[in-house]
Amino acid sequence: MKKKLFASYLFLLATLLSSCSPSLAIDEGMFVPGQIAGLPLKKKGLKIKPNEIYDPAGGGLTDAIIRLDSGCSAEFVSADGLILTNHHCAFSAIVAASTPEKDLVETGFNAGSRAGEIPAKDYSITMTQRIEDVTAKIKAGTENLSGAELAAAIKRNTDALQAEETAKAPKGSTIRIQMIDSGYFYYLYQTSELKDIRVVFAPPRNIGVFGGDPDNFEWTRHTGDFAFLRAYSAPDGSPAEYSPNNVPYKAKKFLAVNIGGLKENDFVFVLGFPGGTTRYRESQSIQFARDANFPFLTAWLGQLASVLKQIGSTDEEKRIRFQDDIANYDNSRKAYGGGYLRLRRANVVQQRQAEEAKMATWIAADPARQKKYGGVLAELKALSEESNATARRDVMMRRFPDPISGAVSGQLVAAATAVKQGRKLKDGDAEKIREALANHEPFFEREMLKFFFKKFDELPVGERFAAADQKFENKKGKARRDAEAAFAAEIVDGPFASADNILALYSLSWAEMQAKHPFMAAIVDERQALGARGAKFGANIDRLRQLYMEALTGMRGTTTIYPDANFTMRFSYGNVKGYQSRESEYRSPFTTMKGMIEKDTGEIPFDAPQKLKDLQASKDFGRYGEGDSVVVNFLSTTDIIGGNSGSPILNGNGEQVGICFDGNFEGLGNDFYYDYNTNRTISVDIRYVLFVTEKFGNAKWVVDEMKLVGGK
Repeated sequence: MKKKLFASYLFLLATLLSSCSPSLAIDEGMFVPGQIAGLPLKKKGLKIKPNEIYDPAGGGLTDAIIRLDSGCSAEFVSADGLILTNHHCAFSAIVAASTPEKDLVETGFNAGSRAGEIPAKDYSITMTQRIEDVTAKIKAGTENLSGAELAAAIKRNTDALQAEETAKAPKGSTIRIQMIDSGYFYYLYQTSELKDIRVVFAPPRNIGVFGGDPDNFEWTRHTGDFAFLRAYSAPDGSPAEYSPNNVPYKAKKFLAVNIGGLKENDFVFVLGFPGGTTRYRESQSIQFARDANFPFLTAWLGQLASVLKQIGSTDEEKRIRFQDDIANYDNSRKAYGGGYLRLRRANVVQQRQAEEAKMATWIAADPARQKKYGGVLAELKALSEESNATARRDVMMRRFPDPISGAVSGQLVAAATAVKQGRKLKDGDAEKIREALANHEPFFEREMLKFFFKKFDELPVGERFAAADQKFENKKGKARRDAEAAFAAEIVDGPFASADNILALYSLSWAEMQAKHPFMAAIVDERQALGARGAKFGANIDRLRQLYMEALTGMRGTTTIYPDANFTMRFSYGNVKGYQSRESEYRSPFTTMKGMIEKDTGEIPFDAPQKLKDLQASKDFGRYGEGDSVVVNFLSTTDIIGGNSGSPILNGNGEQVGICFDGNFEGLGNDFYYDYNTNRTISVDIRYVLFVTEKFGNAKWVVDEMKLVGGK
């Protein structure tokens, strides 16, 4: 799992059909902290009290769990603000501190002491101080309202509660109220932020990223995906921007780490900030993801990474600068591609359609249900069919011009849009346009334009983009590819690479824009039509999805309904457990440093460090070994998704035993459903974290700051 675009996708119980059954699957659920006390955790193996995990009054383990602004989870592991998270979550900071002369991704980093800790550029952390279910407060007085009246009432209630809570919140705290699951839930979050974050220790690439893209989402795995950061505050403990006068933040709670080890079937749980799931969605939404969104995103992200790799192959400075983006694109490309395969192979759409057929029967069996839910399935079907009629074209058009590379094409379309809407240039616009054009990569944009033009040509009858066919004169094969390449070069390298020529477009009338630049004008028309369809869909979908979710969970008889993930604090639990990936192939739940060295080829990404091989050969494991090696990674049935990267995984005593960093390929797609048989969280064993830090990285000073328990 990577940050920002992460999508570590894990799936629904195949044998029990958890998304299609009356109750939750074994170990399914990303629960809000307030639901922990109602879960069967003692029976599963929890040794501490639920309020030791989460206590609304404070003091629970959740107080040690933080969110990185990069989209990851992390945890305090010392009283002096020491933070443990994933290497890939600290990757941007490590890249930002690197130079062509010293690539810290390659070499790793050891601050040596607190004085040597370096700024994690643009990083901040968010600490959750309070969580409250305010659904009843937000919905008060709205029972008989609908449409615009309902929306206005919800907004009034939300604004009033926001103002009331903000007025009494402590200085430095932020209040926000979030709608979840189309209005089924509303939660209030009180948070605070620290902005001075520094890098303490990171292993080198051939530990932190060992296995690279080939091993991403795969098991077996041997990746030391961890890094240490530290939070700093002003001397009085208040949040502050970076300053040499700042001091280590005094954490209210930090985790103890257990080095006693795990065995298969041990109980474990995870605390963190999973990014997003859609487990209560209608079948049409899943079908849209399977047939349109996931396939395009897989191709688009793959192309982005491929072109940046080409640029970096001849420019070392750019290779270093782009490696963070490449890692994110490759990670997400594999996640969406794997999710697409699992949605097809597991027949997820068909399963949800079968459940909807049962729902229709359930609704028809009761007059009260008929009155409340009778039209929901038909309305959802009609609305989705209208919205998704050109789904394949729409997913492309939402990203064209390419938002990553499209400097010139983006400015062309922005100018055409402004002309159609009658908007004039404002103060500062010209400078922004000049800056965008000055910083763009011509090769990157040309290649991405060619990619989009070719994708337009792959659209089926009924979804064709007529302006592209007209522009390329309905040419086929190589003739069309040549014409597309020529047009891409004309856009990127032609007169509109000059800001003055872009600025001149703003003086045209719409008729002149259509006559002189018909392709760009057609893009504007198509995007506006897409926006209008989206607005119509959006105006109706929340009401229907809320009713759909009520009917779905009511039919199932679900008693504990966990909200879909939304980058807020969640709890999941399970056991250390392997899985059968396919017939006659059982995957055991642990890997070791010995196995890592067996993978060693001497070439990236399977080039184990010589010092690590020497430590294994001499069995110099210190207090972190088990048998003839050190455990590197392990599997569990805990229910996680992108955003959980960096989450602590803890034992029944509430002690950290590892760091979540990925999910397995067989479980991809779990934004829609969870599969107990194949869904697995991949974590770094805490003993490997400490072994690499102390024995390999000579950073015992970091380990000495932590509270270690459970040693042999």
